[in-house]
Amino acid sequence: MIELGDLGLDEGAHLIIKHALAQEPAIEVRGSAPTLAIDLPAWCRANGHALEARGGGFAITRGPNRWLGAERAGSASAVADRAPARWGLAARGALVEAGAPDLDLPLADKHAVWADEAARLYAQAAAAQWDPETTIRWDAPIDHPAEVEDAIVQIMTYLIENETAALLVPVRFLGRLHPHFREVMQLLAIQAADEARHIAVFTRRATLRRKDLGLSTAGGQASLATLFDEPEWAVASFLLAVLGEGSFLSLLWFIRDHAPDACTADVARFAAQDEARHVAFGLAHLQRHAGDDPGLRDRLAAAIERRHTTLAHTAGLNAEVFDSLILLAAGSWAPDALRRGHTAVVQLQRAMDDGRRLRLCRLGFDAAHAAHLSSLHTRNFM
Repeated sequence: MIELGDLGLDEGAHLIIKHALAQEPAIEVRGSAPTLAIDLPAWCRANGHALEARGGGFAITRGPNRWLGAERAGSASAVADRAPARWGLAARGALVEAGAPDLDLPLADKHAVWADEAARLYAQAAAAQWDPETTIRWDAPIDHPAEVEDAIVQIMTYLIENETAALLVPVRFLGRLHPHFREVMQLLAIQAADEARHIAVFTRRATLRRKDLGLSTAGGQASLATLFDEPEWAVASFLLAVLGEGSFLSLLWFIRDHAPDACTADVARFAAQDEARHVAFGLAHLQRHAGDDPGLRDRLAAAIERRHTTLAHTAGLNAEVFDSLILLAAGSWAPDALRRGHTAVVQLQRAMDDGRRLRLCRLGFDAAHAAHLSSLHTRNFM
């Protein structure tokens, strides 16, 4: 016997009844709420329970399980090998009612999207978020020659368009990723936030002492545009993260090391910290994928060859960017300084090549094949 007193169903009495029916198949209910005789029959009908008036109260017999046909969206503690469309937006491990709408989320196979390091990298990324307003020394002295400042503006212009591509490419696939793989979803989202912040700080540094930005070339944009042509996430991630952002990481370290002012050094240093995580995730994801899909390496190699052929007619790296990097490392127009600057940029290109070879070998390519593929990477770095 459940005594409700004057508590109405619209005030929470239904919770007491639900709790009692979860324990017993049949209960009796009494109460003095003026609307009980109206509300209780309607509530029982809606929930499939049988109701009978009895001796000043009501007898309720529990109906069939209203969640009959529902299924669990996998387990909260384990990732499924495949996430069905019928799970929709349900949280991993949630009970999904029958009839929920299917969502077109084609990236639903674990082997194609998962990396065991995703949760750790997301936690690291969330903890490492930085505020440009307080982290970057925007008011640091700038006393280098005007030509060096112009070189920095050109380099920042180049960085902005590359980071715009690095934001848009993962977002294309984020909207197709099944949320069952929530750690990957979260990591891609915070990666996009990283790139958005980089675009903001590169733009602010470029306009710190100048009104206009530098040159964006057709060849540079053509190189980045090829990243949007890859329909397979693994291939796009490979070209962007493992090859492009990996090379980009060396470039940011170069800018940090040769920056003529603290603000430029800060911008490059903090952006590099974020990019290192992006590269780490790309490698982890592709190493796992390659282990499950023996044909993946052939598709990755073919993508490099295809991109190289597509870009063969372009000019490659923006000459203004190349010259700006030399001047940045030189710090002046003195012949000996320019020679040192040129040597430093050549060493940068070698470091980029060494890094690409190393990452390719980690993905299972032998040293000779890795060297060949690295040599075909776009001259535009990204």
